[in-house]
Amino acid sequence: MTPPATAVVVLAAGSGSRVGADRNKVLLPLGDRPVLAWSLTDVLALPAVRRVMLVVRPGEADAVGAAVAPYLGDREVHVVDGGPTRHASEWQAVRVLAPAIDAGELDLVAIHDGARPLAGAPLWGSVLAAAAEHGGAIPVAPLAGLVTTGLRAVPGELAGVQTPQAFAARELLAAYRAADADGFEATDTAGCLARYTDVRIAAVPSGPGNLKITFAEDLGLATALV
Repeated sequence: MTPPATAVVVLAAGSGSRVGADRNKVLLPLGDRPVLAWSLTDVLALPAVRRVMLVVRPGEADAVGAAVAPYLGDREVHVVDGGPTRHASEWQAVRVLAPAIDAGELDLVAIHDGARPLAGAPLWGSVLAAAAEHGGAIPVAPLAGLVTTGLRAVPGELAGVQTPQAFAARELLAAYRAADADGFEATDTAGCLARYTDVRIAAVPSGPGNLKITFAEDLGLATALV
């Protein structure tokens, strides 16, 4: 069976302020390569991936391109400037993919945080497989030890949503077009799909290893993990 043709959008338009760095955190070294290169290595190894989009801060295209070039092999990535918000950055990439989606050349679109370098091939494969089956998929990890501002334990079993998130391409494009018309912005891709489509979004088990680098200690933990 032919795997669904997939485009991957990697969001790399963040900063390094909370990490305490003087540059975009995805360009910081993690082991033997930049943070961003870990995700790209995983993505480019997926047999179904036809297109890879990097969303960067305006003015950083050359720096990001130079940082990841040694890890691309003979593959190419398309670099696009991001917007002022996460949703706007996603929409910038989705608009570039729109002609291919409308032409039926893409079946799935996955969106991933470049600051989550350790998602790994198994999680990528599980998310894409679930999205192909159900129409959408997100990784979720259990959250424990949460308390309210009044220091009371939060009841019930809670889970945190991560990336990569993947969805049927046509439904994703329709949702983002509708959001653009309404002036709506979601906090993540799944939020936009949930508002404007009836796509079933499957939860794929994940864990704390798929951490997002936000603070300096996160980079230290990721370094220990690799």
